[in-house]
Amino acid sequence: MTTTLAEYTTLGLGGPAGTFIAASHEPELIHAVRTADAAGDSLLLIGGGSNLVIADAGFPGTVIHVNTRGVTYRQAVDAADAAGAVDVTVAAGEDWDGVVAATAAEGLAGLESLSGIPGRAGATPIQNVGAYGREVAEVITRVRVYDRLEDRIQVIQNERCSFTYRSSLFKSLGARYVVLDVTFRLTRKPLSMPVRYAELAAELGVAMGERAGVGEVRSAVLKIRARKGMVLNPGDQDTRSAGSFFTNPVIAIDELARIEAAAAARAAGQVPRYEAGAGLVKVPAAWLIEHAGFAKGHGAPGPARVSSKHTLALINAGDATTADLLALAREIVSGVRATFGVTLGPEPILVGVTL
Repeated sequence: MTTTLAEYTTLGLGGPAGTFIAASHEPELIHAVRTADAAGDSLLLIGGGSNLVIADAGFPGTVIHVNTRGVTYRQAVDAADAAGAVDVTVAAGEDWDGVVAATAAEGLAGLESLSGIPGRAGATPIQNVGAYGREVAEVITRVRVYDRLEDRIQVIQNERCSFTYRSSLFKSLGARYVVLDVTFRLTRKPLSMPVRYAELAAELGVAMGERAGVGEVRSAVLKIRARKGMVLNPGDQDTRSAGSFFTNPVIAIDELARIEAAAAARAAGQVPRYEAGAGLVKVPAAWLIEHAGFAKGHGAPGPARVSSKHTLALINAGDATTADLLALAREIVSGVRATFGVTLGPEPILVGVTL
């Protein structure tokens, strides 16, 4: 029986798999990868399917659905605060928000701002998943992987992961490494990490840099994400997306003047920006999209449209194709480039298609 990959993505898009394998145990996962490699078959690993845009033609090679499970807690012995530090090792196939919920319930701080993100734990180091001022790079200590090139299991420490904004060693080297599990160093304390995101601080009623209860932060993040259609809900078509479709562009400060001039010409107000390292700033893609003329709901009543809740999400309104979605994405990229001189890049992984 042919497996249609649309069933395994949050967008509900994607054609058939050449060969489909569900791997529930680590040895089974490694064996499936080795077998595909020995046969010279192309390989696609999927988990929650929340960050994938797959071609309507599907994927002709081997698709492995990573379903491995397991979460272990261990007191950290090499931390400055060994009494309060806990290493949490999570199998790649574990549901990410389930992990965040469990660690928050355990009274462990460090992941609470990353609540509500769909997908599985193994994807988090690949994309350096982040939200509301936090990234997993801040708390990952190591990633255990199967190295397809050397045919062996390796442990890659944080400093070797080459984490950057929405990228990492694992993303830049393509599919060389298969993530087996990830270890996060969390802290056993009632208060969260300092709040770094203005919208979250406002929701919590605290000042930037202050802390709140771990559970309070998780609840606040889930409320914000739900308002934006960023928490999966079968009854809400705005959540049939790949989350944020575009990354926030990082530009040189001297380029900001050009964007500000374009914004002034459109009476768009001050351009929001965030420091992104020496001489660099990050500009919200959602702001650029909206002020280039693409409002919430743009594209309606077409099958692919901008979310009615958040301009950064592109949705399948029910009967879209991947081609429909990409046509919309290209329209937005072209419009933002023409208006502000900025080229937006995709955040999801594109399989068999290009933007």
